[in-house]
Amino acid sequence: MNRRDALGTISLGGASLLAGGDALAGALAPRVHPGYAQALNGVAPIRIRDITTILTAPNRIRLVIVKVDTTEPGLVGWGCATFTQRALVVRTAIDQYLRPFLVGRNVDEIEDIWQSSYVSSYWRNGPVMFNAMSGVDIALWDIKAKRANMPLYQLLGGKVRHGADCYFHASGATFDEVEQSARRAMEQGFRHVRVQVSTPGYAGYGARGPAQPAGTTNDAIGPTNPRAIWEPAPYVRMLPKLFEHLRAKLGDDVELLHDVHERVTLNQAINLCKALEPYRLFFLEDPFPPEENDHFRLLRQQTSTPIAMGELFNTQHEYVPLIKDRLIDFIRIHLSQIGGLSPARKVAALCEYFGVRTAWHGPGDASPVAHAAQLALELASYNFGVHEGSGFPKETQDVFVGCPEVKDGYMLAQEKPGHGIEVDEKAAAKFPVADAPPNFDYSWGTTRRRDGTVIRP
Repeated sequence: MNRRDALGTISLGGASLLAGGDALAGALAPRVHPGYAQALNGVAPIRIRDITTILTAPNRIRLVIVKVDTTEPGLVGWGCATFTQRALVVRTAIDQYLRPFLVGRNVDEIEDIWQSSYVSSYWRNGPVMFNAMSGVDIALWDIKAKRANMPLYQLLGGKVRHGADCYFHASGATFDEVEQSARRAMEQGFRHVRVQVSTPGYAGYGARGPAQPAGTTNDAIGPTNPRAIWEPAPYVRMLPKLFEHLRAKLGDDVELLHDVHERVTLNQAINLCKALEPYRLFFLEDPFPPEENDHFRLLRQQTSTPIAMGELFNTQHEYVPLIKDRLIDFIRIHLSQIGGLSPARKVAALCEYFGVRTAWHGPGDASPVAHAAQLALELASYNFGVHEGSGFPKETQDVFVGCPEVKDGYMLAQEKPGHGIEVDEKAAAKFPVADAPPNFDYSWGTTRRRDGTVIRP
């Protein structure tokens, strides 16, 4: 048989297989993957049937959760849209704007749903809209992984590590209290510890400060009536002494981190980073507010202390320049603040090429759903740095059934389809978020310098 005859025979065989009349077709039919057969048969797509917003506050933290119901009975996805300072506004954005825009859409079209939602309000890049979009986006990834019957990290490329190294928050009013808190973390297996200490006589961030004077309902805080006072100079002088103490007491094996929380000037940040170099920090976080991104170029030239930045960023215009110019070592953006898992995947890939590691923002106001989503990305990303978090309180675990486990300092994925988490809506209802004040944290915007100037952030 020559080549032409052989090709003809193959063609005839293929035709008979397609016709379904050949015995050989019957023998080969079971080998066809169901997903391929489904695609050939043009099965109707699964669509978004409804989108529901759930506000819940286990452990007194306001969380915004999105439930995406589909036209496939029993198939739902869970997402995190938590902007704890404006939870009620995010709920409105989802219920009144995104829901009517997206009901009926094909659940497989995750990227197009993100892109079309992004421009649907014309004005964009704000935290309210991005958190609303994030809730839907993360829920759609949950659905896709459930349809594939595999953990989400598998869809993102599979594991490059068995778990994500976490960092523990250790704080105290004194150096000794911080040391003891850090020791407790190390005893639990944590290799990374963020340390925060009070500046004597001042309000602060990450550690309790002095009690504030009581006021009356008519005694509004303002530039002529400051109460919670904070000054950067005493803090900058004190902080290197904390790290000197901790290195002497804890040794060199533990990785130490610290969050400045954007409250110092450029010169103070440079001096602080230089003073901290002997203590080999894993990273120093947020030396500047996002309004002062250009300062990072000057800071980078002056110090070898690793820098992390990004939890207040919303859009690529803020973080891409810092990444591409290698001005930071860790990206700290908040998954729901930038629009969900879809943009986070792109940021992680971009960072890998510029030697920047991921350290996604993951405090208490990131729900377990958000932690699970970023964990999936961390397990599949080569340039992972560290995961913020040390576990979930009981009340939170009661609401979010199947929280990722933290063991020996690692966060481990649930080996279940999707995020591995299901939300108990009845349990969530036991922890309502208030519809009236106080429904956000008033400490932001009330901490001031001695002369009454408000402190950023």
